[in-house]
Amino acid sequence: MTFARNITRRATRRSFLTAAAVSAALALTGCAAGEGPGGQPAASAAAGGTLNIDFATYNPLSLVIKKKGWLEASLKDQGVTVKWVQSAGSNKANEALRSGAIDVGSTAGSAALLAKANGSPIKAIDIYSQPEWAALVTKPGSGINTVADLKGKSVAATKGTDPYFFLLQSLSEAGLSAKDVTVQNLQHADGRTALENGSVDAWSGLDPIMAGAEQKGAKLFYRNLSFNTYGFLNATESFLKDKPQQAQAVVNAYEKARAWAAANPDETAQILADAAGLDLAVAKTVVLERSNLNVNPAPGDAQRKVLAKIGPTFVETGDVKSQKQIDDAVASLLDDSLVKKADASAIKDS
Repeated sequence: MTFARNITRRATRRSFLTAAAVSAALALTGCAAGEGPGGQPAASAAAGGTLNIDFATYNPLSLVIKKKGWLEASLKDQGVTVKWVQSAGSNKANEALRSGAIDVGSTAGSAALLAKANGSPIKAIDIYSQPEWAALVTKPGSGINTVADLKGKSVAATKGTDPYFFLLQSLSEAGLSAKDVTVQNLQHADGRTALENGSVDAWSGLDPIMAGAEQKGAKLFYRNLSFNTYGFLNATESFLKDKPQQAQAVVNAYEKARAWAAANPDETAQILADAAGLDLAVAKTVVLERSNLNVNPAPGDAQRKVLAKIGPTFVETGDVKSQKQIDDAVASLLDDSLVKKADASAIKDS
């Protein structure tokens, strides 16, 4: 089967150029007299303390912000220390958010919904990408060419992440279920290793790890952009309530990073390559062809539609007890208030 890329290099380069216009429009919101950065009242948040925020190789904007030191420069005057914590996957980011180890974390939209439906007190405050970051992968010569060929096979996947839900949706489309395969619950990098050493027959992969495996000969035998959910930037409700000015600074920084990545796609790819230990060519594939950063950053109807579609799958698999939990989570997860006030110009260069 031949699979055309859903996001071409040319279209993505155009989207990078137009992303700058999106952030420029956001910057026009400015600050009124007596307000701090992003329109927050100057005395509305407690000064000092630590901002615990994640970075992840599946979230290129987080890598740009960390590399540039923008949050450190912008929050220094408030006496805020920035602590960066790496998320190895959406499941790990959700664990850190639930435990309070981080205030802000990067997940797939599906993972954010799963966490919210199961009681995690989080809000999605920014959409950092619309990626094609998950696909089904096997080794050449495995005899696996279609999803139907997975029946009776072993598949590595990280439960609680987009690749896992990609697998479930793919199986359902092919008339199969999770009971028709043996799912090995492995973290993304371990899933790649298991595929390469023959411990599993297939892997539901995640970029940029997947792109690295593809360069080494792995075969992406099933791709479907519509089965990939958006990249959600989530914050704990307590953080949003207690430190709104820090939360606004985070969203401001993300919008600055979005515009910067639009103007500097090759350097963005280099930052990813350095952070993930990838060849530059592989990183360019991820950034230019599979990471649409020119997405409306305000969580809204587009994300609700995706979440409403995937929600029933969680109930069917027993990951969430009831559809009501899904419906309540979809209704309460998204918060566009910070994006509406975003001011990229409020973020200082380091």
